[in-house]
Parts: sequence; C-alpha cells; structure tokens
Amino acid sequence: MRLVYRLITIVFLILLQGGTVFAVEATLRILPDKGFYSPGDTVQLTVSASAGSQVQARISYLRTVITTLDAPLVGGEASLTWTPPPEAPRGYGVSVTILDENGTTLAAQSTAFDVLNHWIEAPRYGFLSDFNPARVNDTPAIEWMLRHHINGVQFYDWQYRWEDLLPETDRFDDGLGRPQSMVTIRRLIDGLHARSIAAMPYTAIYGASWAFYQQHQDWAMFDARGEAFTFGDNLIGIMDPTPGSAWNVHLLNEFADVLDNTAFDGIHIDQYGSPKTGFDGEGNPIDLAEVMPQFIDQTAEIVQDRRGDAGVTLFNAVGNWPIEAVAPSQQDASYIEVWSPYNDYLDLNRIITNAQHWGDDKPVILAAYIHPDRVINWRLANSVILASGAYHLETGEAGVMLADPYFPRFEQIADADQPVFTRYYDFVVRYENVLSVGTTAGESARHSAISVDDVRMRGIRSRDRVVPIVRTGADFETFNLINFLDIDVSDWNGVTTVPPTPLTNQPVTINVERPVAGVWVASPDSEASMEAVALPFAIEGGTLSFTLPRLDYWTMIVVEYEHGT
Repeated sequence: MRLVYRLITIVFLILLQGGTVFAVEATLRILPDKGFYSPGDTVQLTVSASAGSQVQARISYLRTVITTLDAPLVGGEASLTWTPPPEAPRGYGVSVTILDENGTTLAAQSTAFDVLNHWIEAPRYGFLSDFNPARVNDTPAIEWMLRHHINGVQFYDWQYRWEDLLPETDRFDDGLGRPQSMVTIRRLIDGLHARSIAAMPYTAIYGASWAFYQQHQDWAMFDARGEAFTFGDNLIGIMDPTPGSAWNVHLLNEFADVLDNTAFDGIHIDQYGSPKTGFDGEGNPIDLAEVMPQFIDQTAEIVQDRRGDAGVTLFNAVGNWPIEAVAPSQQDASYIEVWSPYNDYLDLNRIITNAQHWGDDKPVILAAYIHPDRVINWRLANSVILASGAYHLETGEAGVMLADPYFPRFEQIADADQPVFTRYYDFVVRYENVLSVGTTAGESARHSAISVDDVRMRGIRSRDRVVPIVRTGADFETFNLINFLDIDVSDWNGVTTVPPTPLTNQPVTINVERPVAGVWVASPDSEASMEAVALPFAIEGGTLSFTLPRLDYWTMIVVEYEHGT
C-alpha cells in the first residue's frame, strides 16, 4: 500500500493588482526521525512540500513558544534540527508553515515530538503482523509509525509455535500455517530500533499447539470433570502456568531463549480470558488470578536479567481481568483488552482510572477494536481514552486500524479520515504534560466542579451529555470535555452514526479554591484548534468563569494555578 500521510491542502486567494484571483495549492508532510527522543538527542524533522521556497516552524511547550526554526526548501524538501532541553518527560508541539518567494503562506500543518527517559513512560503502542519472507519494504510501516509517534510495537503471532517460540530455520509456517521469516522479523526489529521504537514479542501464558498438548497432557489445566481446557477447534491446549509446574518452567526458558537470541526489548504476555480457575494434573486447584501476577513477576525477572532497566514486561488483562491482581505486579504498564460488559464509552474511562489506581499510576494501554469505517466511534473512544491519560493500541502497519483481536485482520483507514486520526496522536504527545505523564485522575468532586451553561453533564452513561474527565497536576487541572450530545448509540463497539451536536460560545464555570494564573484551551478536532489559546476569565466568590469558544468532540481546558498555592 502507498503510505498516505496527512494531507493539508490550503487554498489561498491572492488578490493582485486589477482584482485577479489566483488559487495556490500546496501539500505538506512532516516526519520526525524517531518515535521518541532521549535527553540529549537532536530532533530532526523532514519537511516535504509540493510548492514553496521556505519553511518556518515554531516549537512550543504547552502554550509557550520555545524556539523558531527556518530552512530553505530544496527540491521540495527541508530538514529542521533542534536539540531540546534535557528535561523529561516533556512533549512539544511543532507548527510548520510553507512560504513562497514573496513570503506568502502556502500551507500550514502541525506535528509533535517528545523527550522521554524510557518509551514506557508514554507508551504509544503499535503492532506489526506481517512477517512473510516476501515482505521486503518496511519503509511505509516505519514512516507511518514515526508520523504517529509510535514508540513501542507488538509483534503479533511472530513465533514458530506458542510453546516453541524460535524456529530452527529462517523460513517457517506459524501455528496457523502462515509463512514467516526470521530474516524479516530481525530486519523489522533493527529498523524499529534505528528509529527509537521498541520491539515486543507476543507470547501466550498458557497456550500450546495441539500436538504439544497431546504429548504433554499432564501439563494441562483441567475442569471439574477432569477434562482439559482447550481453545479453538483442537487448535490450542491450555496448560498450567503455576510457578514450578512443568509448563511454567518450559515457557520461562523459552522467554529466556528469545531474549538471548533476538534483539526484542522484553516480553508481551497474552491470555484468553478463560478459564479463570481449574485443576492441575494431580487435582490441585488453580486460581489464575493468583497465578498470573506470579508469572508476570517471574517474567519480569528474566527480562531484567537480559535487558536491564531498558526491558519491558507487559501482560494482557483480557476483559479487564484480573486487573486488581496484575496491575500491582512487576509489569511495566497495564495492558487491557476491552470486552463486554464494558460497552459504554464511559466504561473506557472507568477501566483506565481503576487500572491507574491499582497500578499506582503506571501507564495504561487499551486494546479496543473498532473498524476504521466507524469514524464517530473511534473519535469518541480515542477522546475518552486519551483524555483519561491512557493510550490506545490501534495502528502500526501502514495506514490501518485494528478491527479484530486477530491482528492480521486489520482494515484500512480511508484517506479522508487520516488527518483527524493523526491529530489525535499529535495532540496526546504535544500535551502529554497536562494529559498523562505527571498527572493523576481528578477526584470525583472535581468532575462535578465544572458546569457548561445548562448542558447536561452528570450521569452514569455517556449518551446525551457532555462528559468532564479531569486530570490533576502540581499547579494545574485539566478539564477534558467530551461531547456525546445527540449521538444515537453510546456503545463504543456498536455503530454510532449520528455525530455529537457541536456547542459554541458556551458560558463555563468551575469551582476553584486556589488563585488562578491562566486558562487555555486546545482540541484535536481541527488543525486550527491544535494551538493552545488563552481565554479571558473572571473569578468571583471561588467561581471561575469564562466562555468556551467551541466543543465538537473533545476540547481540553487547562486551568493553571499560581505556583505553590
């Protein structure tokens, strides 16, 4: 597939002498050279434009312009370089304009980048699922990831077998008969590493091929009738991962083998959500809610031994289970695959804040599968997820979204929808210091502290109201307003066909107990609204008041307080 970048076409009407009107059309692409930057790294942005002679860029931290850059366009391309301050984690916005030889603006677009101590501080997790020996061009996928600031990638079903991860030959068929190549896998890992993107191998905590299960039936998990649990139609046998069991020792040795013989950056562990309890071959009870965190800790020890502090251990809490047990474990982030009964858009927020609570504010990654044709669904879902300080595993292969739990069944994002999709990724990086890193979920009372004129804002479900999601920092509060007014379906995994009704020039009040230094807004809903805009405000009797210019899907309001108050 030809990689489609966000395309901004701005037509300027230029009135010249005699009233002649000319239309100038220019396309613009901005590509960072890394998924994230470590302290001391130099940022390089490649700017490509179909017209123009000069590039100008403003780099900002939140609402403060830090520096400006400029460079000539030579052959339609320019390179902008800048070394950020060493402070981390910190996200930056970049606003680029293309000028012609007369200084007239032809096109404008924004992007972002961030400086992190470790990618897992702000894990924008993506995926790869094609490891065919015929795959020879990795550039479209890697450039797509760079444009969306992906900094960690799950290699999904890359392995030879679930119980025998590394093949003995370069070319092999996986457990579902797909042709794979270790040359392709190693090349992809190296290509990602060259761009500061981590590579994580998919594994399953208790899955074994049917042939392996038949050879080791006493290693399996059994139900109360003494029958072994299976997954699929004689596809996978469910084994007993209890620490010290034969399967446990076997799989952990496989993990060590992978880390010893590949450049993967850690281990990603999956489960299937069922069974939750069972018995071992001797009839002893197994409670996987107790076993899973122990298994995670065992894996983390292997990762630490082979990769040190750079290594990462992740585990899939399928259906949000057993998040209370695994979130406090030695996993580096809470990864949750969302299923029913968590159907409402607001259930996504509740899952995230619960995981943040049990995980002592570790990062949270949701895998919630939405077909890219359901644009209203993924816009609202991403608004809730990102506003809650979390991240959404949904893309990686070029131009696609995950539409199914079996990752190779991804679907293409329509060209027309890619600009808004990309803006969400720019937005969460640009404003990460008031959305995610260094912030915590606001107390429930703070969600009730904000009112928007006479708009309905309270309730358990999302439909027909504006939902406030609050994040709290040292000297600020972030009030994210998500608009669900007049949508027809509030199930994120259903088909929402009616978009929210926009609001304009709405009076807003917030109860405050500290001196306010400033109020500003930004939104990923349009290119223009990506820029932070300060709002005039008034305070009377502990009530902050101002006018909200617009709310389409998601508008972020940041209230800054006097330092130290």
